[in-house]
Amino acid sequence: MLIEELFIRIPSGNIYVKKWTPENQSFQSPIVLLHDSLGSVALWKDFPKILANSLSRPVIAYDRLGFGQSDARQSLPSNQFIEEEATTYFPQIKQQLALKHYLLLGHSVGGAMAINIAAADNQCDAVITIAAQAFVEEKTLRGIEMAKKHFDNPQQMEKLEKWHQNKASWVLKAWTDVWLNPDFRQWRLNNITQIFCPVLAIHGENDEYGSEKFPEFIVNNARSNAQLELIANCGHSPHKSHTMHILAVIEAFLEKV
Repeated sequence: MLIEELFIRIPSGNIYVKKWTPENQSFQSPIVLLHDSLGSVALWKDFPKILANSLSRPVIAYDRLGFGQSDARQSLPSNQFIEEEATTYFPQIKQQLALKHYLLLGHSVGGAMAINIAAADNQCDAVITIAAQAFVEEKTLRGIEMAKKHFDNPQQMEKLEKWHQNKASWVLKAWTDVWLNPDFRQWRLNNITQIFCPVLAIHGENDEYGSEKFPEFIVNNARSNAQLELIANCGHSPHKSHTMHILAVIEAFLEKV
């Protein structure tokens, strides 16, 4: 396994990137990972390495601006931050990495970003979402409110600082303040109707931040071959709690498409 780490420069700052290339590589087009609201490259843990070996193709992950090892941001994201990742940030990252054809795998809000990216770029060959939000449910808001109270505990903030250093407070606010803002209640994954590549929507039956209506919305509104995988006894991070199941589902999906 070849593991590479680099920083790429975009106008807004430096972006940290990590790439895993398996020894027995069978496919050139990489899978690009998009992390969740509190996530980072490091928080994917061993999943990228396992995924690369399982699928015999490179895996690339990056810290969004403001997260992990990427440069800090001063202001909080706008209410259009999901769409802006697709229109502003990812195209610059794609250009810097010289990506042509690729696949996307996004967890949580990263899944919503993956849908938006694929809707705007016909060089994306497939999208895999894990626990992606499609709109704002009451369950979503309750889950975020509970998580916000959880981080009132200084020990929990210390854990977040392990992954985001002095950006941890910004990272938490970028999630809770934006999603709990009443002006954000009307957000929907409208660009799903512009998806023409195959889509796999994975969701845990007991997801703390959204019901099975999210993956149903994605699958029912995509203009392409779309598949739903609902996992029993599973919460918001199936790739961590049900790793082998997830790998098998992804392998089968990619073999078909």
